[in-house]
Amino acid sequence: MVLLGHPVAHSLSPRMQNAAFAAAGLDWAYVLRDVRPEELAAALREVDYANVTAPYKLDAARILGSDLPSVNTIARGRGFSTDAAVLEQVTGPQKPAIVGDGGAAAAFRQALPTARVFSRSGEWPPDVADADLVIHATPVRDEVLFELREGQTLVDLPYPRTATAEAAEIAGARLLDGLEVLVAQGAASFELWTGSPAPVDAMRQAVGLT
Repeated sequence: MVLLGHPVAHSLSPRMQNAAFAAAGLDWAYVLRDVRPEELAAALREVDYANVTAPYKLDAARILGSDLPSVNTIARGRGFSTDAAVLEQVTGPQKPAIVGDGGAAAAFRQALPTARVFSRSGEWPPDVADADLVIHATPVRDEVLFELREGQTLVDLPYPRTATAEAAEIAGARLLDGLEVLVAQGAASFELWTGSPAPVDAMRQAVGLT
């Protein structure tokens, strides 16, 4: 298994997926591959099982001819998206908002078609006061982009936690941080690759969620 992206050295996916393979008794290995833009199409043709990360999720969907807006998982040569798998942990009525417009944001837009979307190329700054579920899908870590309150839920995609996430937790909002998102999408990818339930406990332990 390979993770295609640029850059990828910071990723915790190898630690998580290799722990999952070991727990499942699979003699598999998950490695990083930093791919330059001009190498992407060839790299995608070379793999049957992989993950795709920033900045290539939109490009991967296009190159693979997928009906999905973005692709982060390849299984048997087909493109899938598991980015929004963390939404299985969100229940109840939802008035969603999405902040960001990259590949992961596109996956959440498909999963949450009624969401109001904020991006610097569109509506900005984010006004999430009326939302009960907010997806933070930008790479901004050190700036509080919007404020939340008790009763709202934030799904914060980057890891480690952003300043927006820290402020939301202090304010009493429910937080699903980037490590929770990583494990959820990684578990869904594992199941697409193997056809077996993911060893979620081992995956959580591998990234420090115990």
